[in-house]
Amino acid sequence: MTPLAGHRDGADLWRPASGCGPACLPSPAAADVSATRRVGRLLGVLGMLLAGAVLAASLPLLPAADRRAALRGWARATLRALGVRLVVRGRPPRRRALLVANHVSWLDILAVLAVSPARMLAKREVRGWPVVGVLAAAAGTVFVDRSRPRALPATVNRVAETLRAGHPVAVFPEGTTWCGAPSGCRPTRGFRPAMFEAAVAAGAPVVPLGLAYRYAGEPSTLPAFVGAETLWASLRRVLAARDLTVTVTVAAALHPADGADRRLLARAAEAAIHPVRPARTAAARPTRGSLPLPGAVQLPGVVPPPRPAVAASAPVPGEPAVDLVA
Repeated sequence: MTPLAGHRDGADLWRPASGCGPACLPSPAAADVSATRRVGRLLGVLGMLLAGAVLAASLPLLPAADRRAALRGWARATLRALGVRLVVRGRPPRRRALLVANHVSWLDILAVLAVSPARMLAKREVRGWPVVGVLAAAAGTVFVDRSRPRALPATVNRVAETLRAGHPVAVFPEGTTWCGAPSGCRPTRGFRPAMFEAAVAAGAPVVPLGLAYRYAGEPSTLPAFVGAETLWASLRRVLAARDLTVTVTVAAALHPADGADRRLLARAAEAAIHPVRPARTAAARPTRGSLPLPGAVQLPGVVPPPRPAVAASAPVPGEPAVDLVA
């Protein structure tokens, strides 16, 4: 989550960078809530972390359905403790799927778990985080060592095996956070296709999740966690906000056929979340075809094959927003 540097060593060349930094964040302003309220929220979050430690010890003993319900409840309660309102648009999947979402903030993980509890893909360093790392490991998180590119195929295999076992897996294929502004910076290479190969191999659907944040009713970069900012600084900004909302939009599921092109699948999922990416569309290479997808851009030079490489399930007509957290 650091800006693109002028020089990167060989082990870091494959790590994505968004280019977002302090300039993307809102200017410091007076807190919306009182100091007493901020302290209360902080104590609530600390309490949820302790509850998470207890939950981590019991998760392996719970049946799958109870485990998902416990994770969903913990994530929703933690968002509530932070003062963040959750709104869901669309119908979350009830079966195994590769959930792919854009990445803006550390709050994204809570938002995804609150909507559709899944086994997350996380960098290896998360395992060492106090409480959070223990909870992540107990929840079946798949950890990836980003300093070892040669380990990536093994990670893809683990994700595929998890999907075959019937478990949903959530990933952030941008690989880094960006500010979330509609006209702001974006990751330099868009959705990385590697993990989409796991969905193809396992024959699992891909469900794009669009995450968007609003502050006082307007789109905002307030919750973004970018550049060299510390987690504490970002947390303080969230604790001080009175009206912060995260909206999770569940797009139509993409069903890859046998041998589907993971790059095409990645672009289709990205287009479902970011419908307007002119620069990326113009630069797209001809590849194996697919039927046009709802909300997706038409890729140049693509000829639809007799059998579609990717098919989109029909969206739920008139699906209302569901307010899960007051």
